[in-house]
Amino acid sequence: MSDKPTKKMPFAPVKPRRNKEEGKKMTERQIAARKRQMAENRNRTVVKGPVSANRMTKLEPGKVRVTNLIADELTRAFAVILKLDGPADQLMKAFFKSNPKLGARDRTLLAEAIFYGLRHYAGIAHRMHPVRPEKAPRVAALLTLALQYGLESMTDGVLGKEKGPVTNMLQTKMDKAPPEVRAEMPFWLYERLSSQYGDQAPAIFEASCKGAPLDLRVNTLKAKREEVLAELEEHRVQAQPMRFSPDGIRLIDKPGLIRWPMYQEGRIDVQDEGSQLIARLVAPRRGEMVCDFCAGAGGKTLAMGALMKSSGRLYAFDINEKRLAQMTPRMRRAGLSNVHPIAIRDEHDNRIKRLRGKFDRVLVDAPCTGTGTLRRNPDLKWRLSVAELERINAVQKSVIEEAAKLLKKGGRLVYATCSMLEVENQAVVEAFLAEHPDFVRLNATDILAKQGAELPADQKERYGDYLVMLPHVHDTDGFFAAVLEKTGE
Repeated sequence: MSDKPTKKMPFAPVKPRRNKEEGKKMTERQIAARKRQMAENRNRTVVKGPVSANRMTKLEPGKVRVTNLIADELTRAFAVILKLDGPADQLMKAFFKSNPKLGARDRTLLAEAIFYGLRHYAGIAHRMHPVRPEKAPRVAALLTLALQYGLESMTDGVLGKEKGPVTNMLQTKMDKAPPEVRAEMPFWLYERLSSQYGDQAPAIFEASCKGAPLDLRVNTLKAKREEVLAELEEHRVQAQPMRFSPDGIRLIDKPGLIRWPMYQEGRIDVQDEGSQLIARLVAPRRGEMVCDFCAGAGGKTLAMGALMKSSGRLYAFDINEKRLAQMTPRMRRAGLSNVHPIAIRDEHDNRIKRLRGKFDRVLVDAPCTGTGTLRRNPDLKWRLSVAELERINAVQKSVIEEAAKLLKKGGRLVYATCSMLEVENQAVVEAFLAEHPDFVRLNATDILAKQGAELPADQKERYGDYLVMLPHVHDTDGFFAAVLEKTGE
């Protein structure tokens, strides 16, 4: 017997309901009768009649009827996820895995409700005060569904004894709530973003509470954007070319991609438009030595590999060996043979030191708070803290320092984050430049324009040499990047 402790699952598996007759031994006559019934059902002509009262029915176009199943399962999900003690995407994965019998429509409704609850957690908590949502998950679930679809979407049987409290909560005057609650932000983050962006802040808060689009990058080693768009149209999938990225496609809907031949064959990959532009800023060329210093699962690595036409050497460093391993099947699917994933202990690893002064291009996709990804990861804002920001900020300064040592003279360093906070972005770059006069800053807008990626006309005026992408301006995740060139030894 193994002494290894068993991993505690966040959700207990849901046991399927068993029929009363199940388990009883059937007679030969019963078996024959069941076979005849099944044959008749297959051959029967379907005649459309009135919809059963027990079936899901639409109230009006665009409205849904919330069932007890949805309310019960959302309660089960909120009891764990609203504790905010782990990444919501991983907890949601465990939640759906625990009940595989859920239908596609129910799964969609539940996923949307969970995301809505996380995006609007402050407002829900304000309506429920003094009870915390995670302490009363049934009330939080019913309130969330009522905010999404209206109280009329649920029968008294679904609402039960919570009908009165939920009705009262819906009448809360939110215009009198604290400003950070109306912005759906924790106080410390509300203050920082308001101070930094001024009049733009309300638009950022509003955009951060909306869902993100599904963006694709066409792998130019295997396909052209026009070909993929034509194939999508043939299959009646609504899609359009991206505004900025020359290789990007934005889907209007969110179909399941994993089974698509174009995905399995490596002709497309999922990547936000802002992330695609970061890879373009590195502008790696054939035959060069290039490094993705904080590669993660490798989205930007794959994009750079395609720009290099799978030539030269592209090193992918990361401290998370498990996450780095996820890159291997993606590399094979993309047809890349020039990528070399290497797990490192930290930015001071000896394997990095041996490569100093050898690289033409280095991308530092730095660890960050991820405040630019709140449309996709709304739980982040509630799990972050000032102490965590300070810890990450120290890592960022150390990472850019060590990554810069890899460059040869004339080499290019791109420092990037998916954060909207100046302390993680401009402040880190300015401090680095102040200590390294052998580096100069290049204009990101000009670099992208040379590659056919035209940003808005006022981009330079608003953001100077930096690349700044914001959800309310560019309809992308929030991204920052600075392009630095090494001029001396």
